[in-house]
Amino acid sequence: MKIDTILAEIDLGAIALPEFQRGYVWNREQVRNLMESLYRKHPVGALLTWDTSAATAELRGDNQAPHGSLKLLLDGQQRITSLYGIIKGQPPPFFDGNSQTFTGLYFNLKEEGFEFYAPFKMANDPYWVNVTDLMKQNIGPYVQVLTGIPDAQPGLNTYISRLGNVHNIKEIDLHIEEVAGEDKTVDVVVDIFNKVNSGGTKLSKGDLALAKICADWRDARREMKARLDNWAKHGYFFKLDWLLRCITALTTGEALFSYLKDVSADQFQEGLRKAEKAVNSLLNLFSARLGLDHDRVLGSRYSLPLLARYLANRGGQLPGHPEINKLLYWYIHTVLWGRYAGSTETMLNQDLAALEGDGSGLDRLIEGLGSSRGDLRLRATDFQGWSKNARFYPLLYMLTRVHHARDWDTGIELKMALLGKGNRLEVHHIFPRSLLYQSGYTKSEVNAVANFTFLTKETNLRVSNRDPVEYLEEFAAKHPGAVESHWIPMDRDLWRIDRYRDFLAARRELLAKAANEFLDTLLTDTVAEPYVLTEVMETEVTPPGGVTSEDEESILLETSEWMASQGLPEGELLYELADESTGAVIALIDLAWPNGIQEGLSPPAALLVGEDRETERIVNQAGFRCFTEVEALQEYVMSEILVLALT
Repeated sequence: MKIDTILAEIDLGAIALPEFQRGYVWNREQVRNLMESLYRKHPVGALLTWDTSAATAELRGDNQAPHGSLKLLLDGQQRITSLYGIIKGQPPPFFDGNSQTFTGLYFNLKEEGFEFYAPFKMANDPYWVNVTDLMKQNIGPYVQVLTGIPDAQPGLNTYISRLGNVHNIKEIDLHIEEVAGEDKTVDVVVDIFNKVNSGGTKLSKGDLALAKICADWRDARREMKARLDNWAKHGYFFKLDWLLRCITALTTGEALFSYLKDVSADQFQEGLRKAEKAVNSLLNLFSARLGLDHDRVLGSRYSLPLLARYLANRGGQLPGHPEINKLLYWYIHTVLWGRYAGSTETMLNQDLAALEGDGSGLDRLIEGLGSSRGDLRLRATDFQGWSKNARFYPLLYMLTRVHHARDWDTGIELKMALLGKGNRLEVHHIFPRSLLYQSGYTKSEVNAVANFTFLTKETNLRVSNRDPVEYLEEFAAKHPGAVESHWIPMDRDLWRIDRYRDFLAARRELLAKAANEFLDTLLTDTVAEPYVLTEVMETEVTPPGGVTSEDEESILLETSEWMASQGLPEGELLYELADESTGAVIALIDLAWPNGIQEGLSPPAALLVGEDRETERIVNQAGFRCFTEVEALQEYVMSEILVLALT
């Protein structure tokens, strides 16, 4: 099919450019190379489309797809998006990306090459031709200009031929492979695509399901991103695939995206509205009842699709107190044991099925968790994890909030709503890192979860790197009970640096006891715990984090910001690397780009700050390109990722 015809079919709605999650990711060099190849009649690869039903599709203008059918472009999105932008002079429908990538492409009639506009080089030079302007009209006006230039006369016929060759790029035929048939479900098509495109970016089931939804409702992706942006403004960072999973579970009661095939555009819109309301209700509940009031302590994100379905089955309303407690009990345990860390679809589908039927769904979910683990009791050894990546870090934060732990220096209750920058809630190492490293303790010991607690920024700075023997005694006298409220063993002998390992063991016992008592209360207590259900979407939240520039978290955040300043993905903080066969988390990556820094065009990348060799080996074995120094990562980005864009 001719390129011009393909673009016309897009305008008519017969071919849709699906809104894949990664959107438009090409850079200017790739666009230039595509046009060079087409100009010189070099092959640029076939397209792959999925012929599917679109009887209710909302299409551009007043047109409808022929015979209610629609061709979704699976492979070739980047090429066709680039050509649409250059030939039409505007982004195509459903565009998501940087339109400057294909804006301002020029062709040099003398040197017979494509370059993007450079004013000092091209301004007032008739031999540089704006490709988009040329595509939108015939070559006549350009020939007329050249005819009036004496120096152009010897090569006039050559220039006219070259103008025609550029203009006729849109007449080039591209081969289209088509996937069609009633048996071609989302799962089947994704499998076909990934086999055909084995060397490129993998297409997810969510990508394809969203593409089909966008064919029926053009604004679907934009509306979904608006919700994601709103959550992000209030400190919650969710992904498009996650929101699509929420809508799927809520509208169909199933985890698989394939079930969206029978969901109409109107049903999907209603599902989005209900999903947004359900998620907000759950965030309000987690914040008010558990104190989990910002993104870094919000674990088990894929339990929210199930809970959205649960609320939808109850008219969108939170249930009574006993059932809320069961809901929270189950949610906390999904956080602690990584219920959805691996095989998300399998586990979520299993839990959705258990939820349906009579009103005993929460009991069945809790029983299912207990059966898979044998015992839901927490033990001191469960707190042996280290770093803020550990799943028990959110539990420690939750216990601090629900047990009304108090700030050591001020004696006030710790909460995110404290006023003033000096009172910002921050993570505190009870035994200072510098003292522990000086005494020969390892990184995992220094950053043990049992060595963490939360204080105001002002108190954290006041403590600095003082010896616990000194400062804990001071605060214990100043505000009786405040130190104990953080589950600090009050045996002064354990506060000595040489007894650090014994301190950790004793504190783990206290933490496990406090956690079990709270969880038991949720499961058995019928007396309502008073709390105020605040609107998290109306509250600006400052999450806790590192307190000095040396903190690893600060390094990671600075690196993420640097990547964004280069126009590249920020990366995923605290990325859980799961075993594909078992779903078990096998490594925690400080900062990861699982789809590559230039998504789909470069290998997965990882930044590991101060990790051991075993972690590096596991991450490397999983196909990631590992960097242990920020400088090495930045050098890689500049020399291999950005080099094409800079030439």
